[in-house]
Amino acid sequence: MLGCWKVKMSSKETSEGNKGSHQTELYVQVPSTCLPIVYSPEYNITFMGLEKLHPFDAGKWGKVIHFLKEEQFITDEMIVPAREASEEDLLVVHTKRYLNRLKWSLVVATITEIPPLIFLPNFLVQRKVLRPLRIQTGGTIMAGKLAMDRGWAINVGGGFHHCSSDKGGGFCAYADITLAIKFLFERVEGVCRATIIDLDAHQGNGHERDFLDDRRVYIMDVYNRYIYPGDGYAKRAIKRKVELDWGTEDTEYLQKVELHCEGALNEIRPDIIVYNAGTDVLDGDPLGGLAISPQGIVKRDEIVFRAARRRGIPILMLTSGGYQKKTARIIADSILNLHRQHLISGEVLEGAGPSMVPVMMSKSVSSGATLNAI
Repeated sequence: MLGCWKVKMSSKETSEGNKGSHQTELYVQVPSTCLPIVYSPEYNITFMGLEKLHPFDAGKWGKVIHFLKEEQFITDEMIVPAREASEEDLLVVHTKRYLNRLKWSLVVATITEIPPLIFLPNFLVQRKVLRPLRIQTGGTIMAGKLAMDRGWAINVGGGFHHCSSDKGGGFCAYADITLAIKFLFERVEGVCRATIIDLDAHQGNGHERDFLDDRRVYIMDVYNRYIYPGDGYAKRAIKRKVELDWGTEDTEYLQKVELHCEGALNEIRPDIIVYNAGTDVLDGDPLGGLAISPQGIVKRDEIVFRAARRRGIPILMLTSGGYQKKTARIIADSILNLHRQHLISGEVLEGAGPSMVPVMMSKSVSSGATLNAI
């Protein structure tokens, strides 16, 4: 059992801010004995082997935590347990019509690209497939607040960047990136601008569609130009677009990541960076089509965190896509490297109670046959 007990906001905090904001269970203060790493064993999707019909490793999140424990970087007591995003939470971004469509197994089968789900009663699809994704979505929203409180946070999951307010796809049923940013805009004082740095191998068309006309959100997207989703309409939202060719390797890739990451953050200084750190750029990934080494991915994450930390900008990292069994080890190695480079802290403060790190006061509390990918 994960061990970080969460402390609810005071009634005074709950009543502050926009009247339109609903009360949520996701914005909570976290004891100082926890690291800003969010996870739940319920992230992992296992049901009669059906999850194996998509190349996505539906158990990779638990493997990342296992490796971090093996290296004695983290214990269960230091992890912030993710909570499920409620329907009210989801309605901050999603339309009621879209959420109702998820009550049809055919729709979920299309979004997740697992055809046999069509034949299962929807209550099973909700429990075994969509609930884990809602918990990961809640984890992303929680980690957004944690990043503002602590300077950095990692959700060992999430990054469903193909889902927008009214459409899912590519294994993405909930728009967790849009939700995390909208929650911060509505509820955390001083958060007015956000930058999304999306380095998954696929174009992040979901958040791009959601923020197409929102000048508060700056999007940098680096992706393989030839693969899913090829969403020309959504590309209009990208402020810094870097389209890669098949088989791009470390040297060219890392040069472009560093150049454009620095350029993006120099162009507009955000109040929060949402870093979508997909590992499907790895050489040999069946869907990404790029050729980045494990060491290249570790270095990539270091470049992004170093750029954020140098400027004192809070950063939220999501693990997003990655379709080989070894990606979990690479994610864990990257987190360990960030610690070795002093870009994240592995220490927690002694004693129980809420975090002693200065906390920004909340305004309120709270389709086709081709396999695609996060």
